[in-house]
Amino acid sequence: MPNGHIIVADDDAAIRTVLNQALSRAGYEVRTTSNCSTLWRWVAQGEGDLVITDVVMPDENVFDLLPRIKRVRPELPIIVMSAQNTFMTAIRASERGAYEYLPKPFDLKELTAIVGRALSRPRGAPAPGAGPENEDIPLVGRSPAMQEIYRALARLMPTDLTVMITGESGTGKELVARALHDYGRRRTGPFVPVNMAAIPRDLIESELFGHEKGAFTGALSRSAGRFEQAEGGTLFLDEIGDMPMEAQTRLLRVLQQGEYTTVGGRVPIKTNVRIIAATNKDLRVSIQQGIFREDLFFRLNVVPLRLPALRERAEDVPDLVRHFFVLVEREGLTRKTLDADAMERLKRYRWPGNVRELENLVRRLAALYPQETITGPVIEAELDTLPLAQPATAGNGAARKNGASDSETLSGAVERHLADYFSGYRDTLPPPGLYHRILREIEGPLIGAALAATRGNQIRAAELLGVNRNTLRKKVRDLDLQVFRTSR
Repeated sequence: MPNGHIIVADDDAAIRTVLNQALSRAGYEVRTTSNCSTLWRWVAQGEGDLVITDVVMPDENVFDLLPRIKRVRPELPIIVMSAQNTFMTAIRASERGAYEYLPKPFDLKELTAIVGRALSRPRGAPAPGAGPENEDIPLVGRSPAMQEIYRALARLMPTDLTVMITGESGTGKELVARALHDYGRRRTGPFVPVNMAAIPRDLIESELFGHEKGAFTGALSRSAGRFEQAEGGTLFLDEIGDMPMEAQTRLLRVLQQGEYTTVGGRVPIKTNVRIIAATNKDLRVSIQQGIFREDLFFRLNVVPLRLPALRERAEDVPDLVRHFFVLVEREGLTRKTLDADAMERLKRYRWPGNVRELENLVRRLAALYPQETITGPVIEAELDTLPLAQPATAGNGAARKNGASDSETLSGAVERHLADYFSGYRDTLPPPGLYHRILREIEGPLIGAALAATRGNQIRAAELLGVNRNTLRKKVRDLDLQVFRTSR
């Protein structure tokens, strides 16, 4: 007996053949079609336990067909495939009740695993509601790293789960938080962002929870806090690692009990707010340093979402450039184009400021340069003026091979070192334990430099490094470092 009956719909004969063979080997009975009309007829007749379908078909867009399928077969799991690997594709697949979205090209093992989960899942789960239809895409990129983000967001849209977004500055953490709100179940409520780093520490509790008249000097009237402003919607706590301990304790109570009190108030206030937090810090290190509550971390870190740095998805740079030029054109500036050399230089740059830095560069190009087409030398000149600039030309890259340039960052030096290291293992992999060997190589000079800068004072060196004094002592012992105290 087959494990289940699967309908595959794709206008590409090669994909139909590959899926037919792979799923048949896995024990499923497979039926294929190249158009939506046949797919609809089979589904309406009650055929198939699961559907795998492309989006763009010769006779109809599958997104237009999915609502009809869901009306007649609400529990039929549908896996949507698409070569149009954008954020909106993933969202629309979720909004129209698809079980899963897979960008092309996809991994057959992953697809087979998804099919198995779909056919064994409990029946009767409600499909997510429809969301906004605008094409003003908040997130841009087709790289594998961004596809994982899109898929995760699509799964999170119909939930109220607390999300912790991590990533370097400029990677778009607030954009992701806004997307979770704008396309989620709380889209009709307010989205209230709060940057912990931008508020004086002694005012954060009042800012978040509000205060009563006379609660402190200058509190001349009652003031609503951000929790009250975000009621029924989403509260985005950016740079959560900068929240002082007193405010952390109050926030923990909200997450545990769903209520809070204003500063100076005594009556608990019930709250209905979704929390999304973000940080560019490693909160586990902050926990070790005693400046962030571990119990709060676990309450916030229900669904961790790490945003990739732009250097980790360099293939997205062209799409991002085109997107930002569209935005600046709406603002009244002239849209530019980049020649192949200019685009290649942008893709090779390491972007320490991430997507925000790229957006600023595009705005500068649109505002300052009269020519319609931006060339490679213009890009090189612009990148050379940036802080922590990475040489963009092949010549500069070749020069660094024999020694680090003045502008090379630590990550660039490590990357160069690792490239040289791996080049010695062309036909095999290095021996196990690489992570700890490399970490030891970096920790030794770093701790040695801190001890040298503090004249061997381990208390000050621990403060400089941001680690516990006992941790530093252990590292000095494990790394067998010599500590010499010198007078000033």
